[in-house]
Amino acid sequence: MEKDKALEQVRADIDAIDREIQALINRRAECAQQVAEIKMAESAAALAPGDRNTTPVFYRPEREAQVLANIISRNTGPLDGGSVAHIFREIMSACLALERPLHTAFLGPEGTFTQAATIKHFGHAAVCVPQATIDAVFAQVESGECNYGVVPVENSTEGMVSHTLDNFIDSSLKIAGEVELSIDLHLLASAATVEQGVERICAHQQALAQCRNWLDKHWPAVEREAVSSNGEAARLASEHAGIAAVAGEMAAELYGLEKLATHIEDYSDNTTRFLIIGRDIVPPSGRDKTSIIVSSRNKPGALFHLLEPFRRGDVSLTRIDTRPSRTEKWAYVFFIEFEGHLHDENIAAIMLELEEQSIMLKPLGSYPQAVL
Repeated sequence: MEKDKALEQVRADIDAIDREIQALINRRAECAQQVAEIKMAESAAALAPGDRNTTPVFYRPEREAQVLANIISRNTGPLDGGSVAHIFREIMSACLALERPLHTAFLGPEGTFTQAATIKHFGHAAVCVPQATIDAVFAQVESGECNYGVVPVENSTEGMVSHTLDNFIDSSLKIAGEVELSIDLHLLASAATVEQGVERICAHQQALAQCRNWLDKHWPAVEREAVSSNGEAARLASEHAGIAAVAGEMAAELYGLEKLATHIEDYSDNTTRFLIIGRDIVPPSGRDKTSIIVSSRNKPGALFHLLEPFRRGDVSLTRIDTRPSRTEKWAYVFFIEFEGHLHDENIAAIMLELEEQSIMLKPLGSYPQAVL
């Protein structure tokens, strides 16, 4: 009896806390609406006679990164910092949608890991717009049809996504953020394929590479086909008997597929990094990365001379990759990532030095480092 009373009291406390949380969330939403009203008024007041009205900037990547970092740092448990930050991400996403819903292009169709990364970064209130190719994601953002885009750039086991890097060479877009997503791959099939048997396994080429050893061991005689995305593979598997797909949990649920095997990735720490692309320069958040593309003159020690300013400036490089130049035979451009922001005094000095000794230097943007 005493236990029942204690349980009833705890449940009553939970109900009271829930009411308090709900009231605070709505107060936060009201503040978000006030922010929108202030920004709209400021935007209208700043217009000169005859100017065309433009939409003010509601989403601030650096501000959101700072808020989430503070949430994690002050968290005392029992929930871990990441879980609390995910909850706040969704609250922030819903509040932002009251101001102006974000339209975000991603490599589709629905059910891809890129969509999962989009939701992880922008929350469920963002409007996700699937695109058939990485080129199309860039085009949607460049045209203004979408506010931002999300594209894969690097996998922890298979390296850089070269097609993403190549798009940056000609695009005017800037990197506005990054997302890291743990990749759990499953072998999926329709009920008809389970009954009939698997004749072909489809997936994005990166996913096929990430579970190559497992497939060689368990399905060595089955044909493998690379398709545009894991979501597309899942769609094909749902529509054609005999086709199985390598894809994730979201694709399995969306297309109603059964799991023939789970967690088939060759490495348990398999992680893919995605970049957020937009049209605007992101101010410093206090914990930033910068990406550049640079092409050096073809001479001995060229790469050394490009990297030496970073060493002297005590700047940590986080990534360097090489891509063939599109303008000169057997010439290359370097994709370099490093800690810091282009507005930092030491970074600005390094950029000036690189500009003097390179034939092409293109900053791709500074952006907050992933916090989750």
